[in-house]
Amino acid sequence: MTERTEHLSSNELRTMYKSMLRIRLFEEKVGDLVRKNEIICPCHLYIGQEAIATGVCAALRTDDYVFSTHRSHGHYIAKGCNLDALMAELYGKVTGCSKGRGGSMHLSFPEMGFIGSSAIVAGSIPLAVGAALSFSIRKTDNVSVAFFGDGATNEGVWYESLNFAALKKLPIVFVCENNLYSTHVHISDHLADTDIRKKAEIFRIPGIQVDGNDVTEVFKVAKKAVDTARQGEGPTLIECMTYRWRGHVGPNDDLNTGLRSKEELAFWKEKGPIKRLEKKLLGNHFLSKSEMLSIRSEIEKEVAESLKFAKNSPFPQEESLLDYVFKVS
Repeated sequence: MTERTEHLSSNELRTMYKSMLRIRLFEEKVGDLVRKNEIICPCHLYIGQEAIATGVCAALRTDDYVFSTHRSHGHYIAKGCNLDALMAELYGKVTGCSKGRGGSMHLSFPEMGFIGSSAIVAGSIPLAVGAALSFSIRKTDNVSVAFFGDGATNEGVWYESLNFAALKKLPIVFVCENNLYSTHVHISDHLADTDIRKKAEIFRIPGIQVDGNDVTEVFKVAKKAVDTARQGEGPTLIECMTYRWRGHVGPNDDLNTGLRSKEELAFWKEKGPIKRLEKKLLGNHFLSKSEMLSIRSEIEKEVAESLKFAKNSPFPQEESLLDYVFKVS
């Protein structure tokens, strides 16, 4: 018999654990490869934020759409997209998910509902709204999700998107990953009111703040928001409080820049999402330490295989330079 805790089964929690660990181990490997200059495209690592992508995507169907940001690997992996194609894309190989033309910040895997990511801050939010509008017009029950950081709430298109989605009661969930820093600027230095979830009140839609390092809490809030959207009751804004362990871009931790203190980073690492879920799984006897080690070993092999695939894949040919380039007359 499958056991349950906090309305989630042991199988569901184990699946979430595997997703979070897959993101973490993949990102750690990418960080090492960037440091060695084997991967040369800019990589914005998701380490420390794994519970958000995992919790939200666990509430979605394959045919629901996800739109991501420059920090996109976690969303891609949590949506169930192919790991080989992701690693190959970071290497600029033709077998990559964007044919080697997108790099880390421009991923796409529509087969799993991962429509795309954008390097433009807030750039993918109106695209997610457009997808939600198409679902509404076609009267399907699909849901669109827009992931974005706290910095995106400085952009006018963010407010325009929330207003239009609220006005038309579109099936969309807005997920703000508030990691306290917009590039190298603390949230208190760029927002007059740092309580982002309150901004939903302006548009008369639900605004909920959740502990973004607790995957079970993220899932519960996301599931309710997705169900609300799917039932035609309009959008929800979820503000997930979290913290990125690495720098804005690249594998370093930014401690040498004076951006943040060792104490601040240590505080948030202690609250890390994977450690917290491991404690819950062990405490409820859903997984043993030996099973956790086995899962880690299995995922390490997946990551190693993706690296092998990427290195053995060819680069795009010179004659294909103009492929996938379109001219509108």
